[in-house]
Amino acid sequence: MPPFFYARRKIPAQKTACSDAKLIGRSKENNIVKLFRILGLSIVVAVTGCASNSSTQEEQWLNPPMAVPLQANVQYEVQVARLTQLLQRSDLENDVRAKMHFERGSYYNSLGLRDLAQLDFNQSLQLNPAQPVVFNQVGQYFTQIGDFDSAYEAFDSSLELDPANSYALRNRSIALYYGDRIPLAIEGMTRYYQENPSDPYRALWLYIISREAGPLDAAITLEKRYQSRNNDWGWILVALMLDKVTEEQAFKAILASSRDNNVLAERLTEVYFYLAKRHQIEGNYPAAVSLYKLAIAQNVYDYAEHKYAFLELTKIFEIVRAEQAEKAKQEQQNSEAGSSDSQ
Repeated sequence: MPPFFYARRKIPAQKTACSDAKLIGRSKENNIVKLFRILGLSIVVAVTGCASNSSTQEEQWLNPPMAVPLQANVQYEVQVARLTQLLQRSDLENDVRAKMHFERGSYYNSLGLRDLAQLDFNQSLQLNPAQPVVFNQVGQYFTQIGDFDSAYEAFDSSLELDPANSYALRNRSIALYYGDRIPLAIEGMTRYYQENPSDPYRALWLYIISREAGPLDAAITLEKRYQSRNNDWGWILVALMLDKVTEEQAFKAILASSRDNNVLAERLTEVYFYLAKRHQIEGNYPAAVSLYKLAIAQNVYDYAEHKYAFLELTKIFEIVRAEQAEKAKQEQQNSEAGSSDSQ
């Protein structure tokens, strides 16, 4: 077993009352980062006061399992340098130049340099607009920065050029989910799921989206799909979501089966994201925030779970901020009422 340790302790639960052409996206993303910095230290204290009443005990890690965070791939950096040099040539055909911009953008994406990737993708589309794969990448970028209308437009363009593009169908459905267009998101994700019902990740995302319309029905349906599962590793994530296995059992299975650090980082990114989502659904925001940060910390930039963890954190911060504002408003009203009574 790799030299990672997992420890847990029981802590009595406290009873509490309780979005070049689109560079504007960079400023939006910077605003998100600033929001994390401002609220990052206070989130645990803030959301504790908004947790639901509970008489059960909660679990907390002493040492959560971690892989060595993935580092920049030297081969990718070499390819970026090579393509940058080739793009300086003036004798390139537009199709060739467009392909090079897409390739360099893909390498930038894998290195976590999303804004540079987006610049290359935009230049590639300007040279050759008939590229469904590039539109799909652009759509993911807009989803990450919360520019959902631009994301829908990009995914629609991808699907118009290639109606069989399953990735664009999935990513558009996820963008619709984060953009609060649930019926359309369910319709798209249902189509995506039906293409391969044995895929646990499709089942998971369909559950996550469908529960916005009906939590109980979504859980019952996911339970039935889990009972018909195959041996795909991803079903352990479904088991976690359904509380069929303990967190300790899931992490032990991951550590025992992931001898390679890259595989370990990838699996931890997934398990931390979906475990965070479960805690978020349950209203346990402190645990969800910590787990989303752990999913991000593995540096698996290509994974949807890494990309969308930032969006989930933003959603939690917005909920907490709204609850704090409502609480302050209520306290002010109570104070004014008390002053009126004393007169």
